[in-house]
Amino acid sequence: MAERALVSLPLPQLRAQLQEARHTNDLLQIEVEMFEKWHRKMDPREPSLRQLPEAPSAPAELSQTRGRHKSRLYSASDSVVSLTVEQKCELAERELADVKDEIQRMKEDTEQALKNLEAVIEEADVWRTDVKQAIIDFEKDIFGTTVGKKGRVLDAEKLLRYMEEKNRQRDLLKEKFHLKNYLLKGFKKKLQQQLRQKQQMGDTLREVHMQQLQVRSAQYHEKIEEKNEDLLQLKLTAVKTVQVLNSCKKKLQDAMATSTSLKKDISQRKVLLGKVEREAALVEEQRAEAESMNRQLQKQLLDYDVPSVMSYVQKKMSVTDLEKSIKTWQRKVAVAEITLLPILLALALGS
Repeated sequence: MAERALVSLPLPQLRAQLQEARHTNDLLQIEVEMFEKWHRKMDPREPSLRQLPEAPSAPAELSQTRGRHKSRLYSASDSVVSLTVEQKCELAERELADVKDEIQRMKEDTEQALKNLEAVIEEADVWRTDVKQAIIDFEKDIFGTTVGKKGRVLDAEKLLRYMEEKNRQRDLLKEKFHLKNYLLKGFKKKLQQQLRQKQQMGDTLREVHMQQLQVRSAQYHEKIEEKNEDLLQLKLTAVKTVQVLNSCKKKLQDAMATSTSLKKDISQRKVLLGKVEREAALVEEQRAEAESMNRQLQKQLLDYDVPSVMSYVQKKMSVTDLEKSIKTWQRKVAVAEITLLPILLALALGS
C-alpha cells in the first residue's frame, strides 16, 4: 500500500520526500560519527545520553499519503540517542587538541626529515669532494708525466702502492667505524633504559598530576560560581544605580528648566524695575520742580500787596492748575510705589 501511495504521488512531491530522506540520513550519519568518536576517544561511562528530538510532523495535505513512508524512514530513529551540547563541545575540544597534536607531530617529523635530507646532502657533498680529490690524487700519483703517441703512461708500481695504501686506510676506517658503532649501540641501550624509567615515572606523575588538576578544577569551578553570583549581584546593583541615576537626571533636568524659567522671570522683573525706577526718578524731579514753583508762588503771595481782580483770578487759576498737577503727580507716584512693591518683594525672595 505504501508503494502504491508513493507511486500515486506526483514527481515534485517524490523529489521533496527523497531530498528530505537524504537530509535526515545525512544528519543521522553525522550523529553516528560523533557518537562513535565519543566512544572511541572519551570515557564511555561518563556521557549522559538523551533521546533525539522527535521528527517534525508532515503537513496536513501530505500526512495521509506520506504517513507510512515517513514511519519507515523514522521508525529506526525513534530509539537513536545523541550527544548533549556539552558532550559535543567536549568532543570538539578533544578533536581540536588531537588535530593540534597531529600538526605538531607532522611539523616535528617534517623538521626531522628536513634535517636528515640536509645531512644526506651534506654527506653527498663531502663524498663528492672526496671522490674528486681521490681522482686528482690518483691521476697525480699513478699516471706518469711522460706523454707518448699513445697518451699517458701508467706506472704499475705506483698503482700497486696506491692500492695497498687505500686498502690499509679503508681497513683502518672500517675498524674505526666498528668501534664507533659499538659505542653508539651501548649509548643507545643506555638511553632506551633511561627513557623506559622516565616513562614509568611519568605515568605515576601523570596520575598524581591529573588528581591535582581535578582538585584544582573543582576549586576553580567553585570560585567561578562565586564570581558569577558576585557578578549577578553587581549587575542588579548596576541596574538599580542606573534607575536612580535616570531619576536624578530627570530631577536635574526639571530643576534646570525651573531655574531657566526663574532666571528669565527675574530678568524681565529687573527690566520692569529699571523702567519703574526711571519713571519714579522723573516723577521725583517733577515733584521737586512743582514744590520749588509752589514756594516761589507762596513767596510772591506774601509779597503781593493788592493785586487786581483779573490778576487775582488768573493767579488763582494758575494755582488751581498747579495743585491739580501736583495731585496728578502724587497719584502717579503712589501708583508707581504700589507697582514697585511686589517687584521688590519678588527680588528679595529670589535672592
